[in-house]
Amino acid sequence: MKTILLILAAVITIAGAIPYLRGILRGTTKPNLVSWITWTLLTGIATAAAISAHEYVVAIFTGAATLEVFTIVLFGLRHGYVKYTRFDVICQVAAIVGIILWQLFNSPAVGVMAAVIIDLVGYLPTLRHSWQKPHEETWQTYAISGLGAVFALGALSTYNWVTLPYAIYIVVVNILASGVIIYRARVLAAAV
Repeated sequence: MKTILLILAAVITIAGAIPYLRGILRGTTKPNLVSWITWTLLTGIATAAAISAHEYVVAIFTGAATLEVFTIVLFGLRHGYVKYTRFDVICQVAAIVGIILWQLFNSPAVGVMAAVIIDLVGYLPTLRHSWQKPHEETWQTYAISGLGAVFALGALSTYNWVTLPYAIYIVVVNILASGVIIYRARVLAAAV
């Protein structure tokens, strides 16, 4: 059963990119590349940390997430939001500093906790973009990615500081992202 949940988690996570990619190609979704590049780096490093801790279930989930976000970066390079504001630069620098600190500790558990914190910092530019221009985001991608993380939690065979934090964070942050996009789109539509 856990194998089925793991496969579902990976497939759902990768499939989460489909609505976003469709929106990018239509010109309605404009990813903030500061966040997406940060997420690509972090999920890649989280995958390596999970492999080094022999937590292969987590590695499959984070590997699927890496594929998802990297694909969005590739599409976003041509059609995304690439203007760096001072806020974006601060978030990107904070994420890079966090990655450096993570490597200094050389611990998978510290690495995963750092990834969650850095990921949250990397999410802030997209949160701001979602609040200001919700019509340029695709809430379905965040909802699907959160669902993938729920299945990943169900697939875990051990529960510890390496396996739990990232998947729980992904569920929470994707619920937040979907909620912000839906709420702000309704508020702005009602104001027109």
